Amino acid sequence: MSFITLSQEKITLSGTVYDDLNNETLIGVSIYFPGLKAGTSTNEYGFYSITIPNGNYNLQISYLGYATLIENISLSKKTTKNFKLKEDSENLNEIIIESNIEKLNLKTPQMSVNNLTSSTIKQIPVVLGEADIIKSLILLPGVTSAGEGASGFNVRGGAADQNLILLDEAIVFNSSHLFGFFSVFNPDVIKNVKLYKGGIPAKYGGRLSSVLDIYQKEGNSKDFNVTGGIGLVSSRLLIEGPLEKEKSSFLIGGRSSYAHLFLPLFDNDNKAYFYDLNTKINYRFNDQNNVFLSAYFGKDVFGISDNFVNNYGNTVLNLRWNHLFTDKLFSNLSLIYSDYFYGLILDFVGFEWDSGITNYNLKYDFNHYISEKVKLSYGINNIYIKFNPGKIRPNRADSGIVSEKLIDKYANEFAAYIDAEHKVSDTFRLQYGIRFSHFTRLGQDELNTYANNEAVIYNSESKKYESAEATGTDSFKRSDVISSFNNFEPRVSMSYKYDDNTSIKASYNRMVQYLHLLSNTASPTPLDIWAPSGKYIKPQLLDQYAIGYFKRFKEGVYTLETEVFYKDIQNRIDYINGANLVANNEIETVILNGKARAYGLEVLFKKNEGSFQGWIAYTLSRSEQLTEGRTKNEPGINNSSWYSTPFDKTHDFSINASYQFNEKWKFNSNFVFQTGQPANYPVNQYEYQGLNVPVYDANRRNANRLPAYHRFDISATLTPEKNKNRTWQGEWVFGIYNVYGRQNAASLAFRQNTETLRNEAVQTSIFGVVPSVTYNFKF
Repeated sequence: MSFITLSQEKITLSGTVYDDLNNETLIGVSIYFPGLKAGTSTNEYGFYSITIPNGNYNLQISYLGYATLIENISLSKKTTKNFKLKEDSENLNEIIIESNIEKLNLKTPQMSVNNLTSSTIKQIPVVLGEADIIKSLILLPGVTSAGEGASGFNVRGGAADQNLILLDEAIVFNSSHLFGFFSVFNPDVIKNVKLYKGGIPAKYGGRLSSVLDIYQKEGNSKDFNVTGGIGLVSSRLLIEGPLEKEKSSFLIGGRSSYAHLFLPLFDNDNKAYFYDLNTKINYRFNDQNNVFLSAYFGKDVFGISDNFVNNYGNTVLNLRWNHLFTDKLFSNLSLIYSDYFYGLILDFVGFEWDSGITNYNLKYDFNHYISEKVKLSYGINNIYIKFNPGKIRPNRADSGIVSEKLIDKYANEFAAYIDAEHKVSDTFRLQYGIRFSHFTRLGQDELNTYANNEAVIYNSESKKYESAEATGTDSFKRSDVISSFNNFEPRVSMSYKYDDNTSIKASYNRMVQYLHLLSNTASPTPLDIWAPSGKYIKPQLLDQYAIGYFKRFKEGVYTLETEVFYKDIQNRIDYINGANLVANNEIETVILNGKARAYGLEVLFKKNEGSFQGWIAYTLSRSEQLTEGRTKNEPGINNSSWYSTPFDKTHDFSINASYQFNEKWKFNSNFVFQTGQPANYPVNQYEYQGLNVPVYDANRRNANRLPAYHRFDISATLTPEKNKNRTWQGEWVFGIYNVYGRQNAASLAFRQNTETLRNEAVQTSIFGVVPSVTYNFKF
């Protein structure tokens, strides 16, 4: 007699995966049952859950840089099992940047995503020897910057303000120190970095181009450790250890630059420095409840003697509670405070200026592991935002400056989402979801009114756009609603696994952005002001489409990722010619709503194993903007023709290579080439009081370009042999940034030569050859 089993009892296996050395939870660990061809991965807090038929199985737990753990497990009832992975010394120095767990996963529908670890970032040669997350991102396809000394980064032709930057789930509004020379993220403190360029899950919203999701380490709950580094211009120190062994830990990391301390030796009283502080405390009450408290504070100070002093920085604070309702339902509740402030002292004029943006965020997220084939993520998010456009006040009695406060603005952004990961078959998988967002512009003290509700008018006689005169003002209570917007944001991604080494993926996502960074420069500056959508400023809307081809060669030794994308943006802010954005209480009078588009091809080819590793990345793309006339009689901007955005880079090519020469020496290098950024050159000149004055064509925006940007960097890491049997572990990192001394143009200025009296173009460059040396230590 034979029996056919029509169904088997399903058993849930769940738990958390830790680093065996320090008890840190590990993000994105692969939990795989080869016999069932079924698996899952750990979430942002190291938790996993999978439901499979009861029985005996071989279980494989793997994570890059760690020894793969293979264990036989018998499942007859629901089981909670935690795992600890040990570092694999042979893989510690690998440099791999790949989607999903730094190991190409052909099955997952997730695409346009890149992961970096702290060790990856530290290997990449950068200016002044300071490991830098943002500089590392720029080596990826689809990611560019406005050049040396420029803040922020651009993703797939998007503006810097269209990137959502999260540090332990808290929004960071300015990611740069010293106007772009360093990022605000201390690599010693960072556990995981994930950049979403497309196919963005429904849990994220509020920005159009990308999501940079960064998680800090939790702290070593087993042993007390000190990690740090001493460089030529900055140093850092990280202290971590247990508060209650195996249960609670703390982490505190500090970093500071100090080159300004040597300026007085050269009779120079200028100053330019930064410092930041990262802290985190966590406590594991039991397997069902964990609490985390994390904070970041950073500040920059730049001054020319005492006449000009500029200071700005970020402050974030996050209290989180992880709770496991069942072995299939994981939750995270977060209370978040985030603040960006900007201060300016002009002593020679006699006034001080400050501005900023503050938000208070409540979010509640759930991971629901329905079955081995379906996983749900859902939650809510509410952000209350206060905008301080600026306040000016005199700093001495004889300055003649009158105190003035620009009108504060207030808003609230609520969102609810649900997202599903669905394994339709062994070859076809889906990720789909929807996000609902509701934005409310709340009452403020005064709001200007204009004739016909038009804050910008077109003067047909002068043939120019001009600021309209206010016809009156409206006053509101704080609880009043000036404007409100509702939007549904669908997201879908899919993957088809053609064979064991090949897959095709596609995605679509709609994103909405209600906040706008008012800036008419190529790179954001601390003086730029954030403003909310409202009566005169519409929210930006994005539709992005992408399709990709992914291939593994020689069992994953080589991998190839190619994607094409198209982005369509509505309500992109544009500025009338001569727009003044600084200390403008009527900012709506210099703004027009236009649209933008970006499209391109990205290629990433990697070698993932062996003593020689690295990748080649190439992007061919366009990024354009169009602002048409509101009526047939208006010319719009640039004669209602498409023009290149300031961050359009036709060609973007980079190579990163790593060579492990022996146990003592490792060599790294990278080469970067980018098309020069768009610029405006004069088309004519006229003479005025003996001076030659250049003339620009207002109807030919960004019609020219700066020279192409390129450079070559190298570094060498020396790990002394005596490290092996000592508690103190140290290494020397020697680097040369811009080896062949390329004078890359940060800008071109046009002026009259005082000797020849002829107009000339003068190029400003930031760096030539920059050597560096850093000593890193750990004990």
